[in-house]
Amino acid sequence: MTELTPDELLTTTRSVRKRLDLTRPVPLELVRECLEIASQAPSGGNRQQWHWIVITDSELRAQVGEYYRLATEPYLAARTPADAAQQRLHDSSAYLAQHMGEVPVQVLGCIQSAPWPPDANQAGLWGSLLPAAWSYMLACRSRGLGTAWTTLHLAYEKEVAELLGLPDNVRQGVLIPTAYYTGETFRPGPRGSLPVHENRW
Repeated sequence: MTELTPDELLTTTRSVRKRLDLTRPVPLELVRECLEIASQAPSGGNRQQWHWIVITDSELRAQVGEYYRLATEPYLAARTPADAAQQRLHDSSAYLAQHMGEVPVQVLGCIQSAPWPPDANQAGLWGSLLPAAWSYMLACRSRGLGTAWTTLHLAYEKEVAELLGLPDNVRQGVLIPTAYYTGETFRPGPRGSLPVHENRW
């Protein structure tokens, strides 16, 4: 366990892409421990309809990684970085696209839902999964594991669902590469002015 105050944990849990250790195995019991902590997150009506696909099989990881690469490369090609910070993000995203299939553990956060629901109340649907996924990432950070929030593979959601045998009533929300990280320079990221509106816009 890394000794971090709550504020340090919240402000230094960064997306780790280039510094994921692709060679060091991650114990499954450690991933499960982080997911148990994530299960304390809120969900609509406390229904806890999330499902977690923990992908450790090398062939499956490679196939999911290929779908991620296929989605990421055109996404990045269509975006020109505006400054040095955006260029670093662009480069690290491109690196992860090339290596997603080599990450020791891929965690796919899913939620049970009506098949391919309409646009109504999307906030309620995803609001019942995403806090748990973020809690998982925080738990990983406190245990020396790096993660990154990724969703680009959803361009191939149906293909990934078929690959992993997901039923029609389970939707994917986030793909979280999980590995030990290299380096210790985690610090709060740069942010612009905070748009807080009191009472009215």
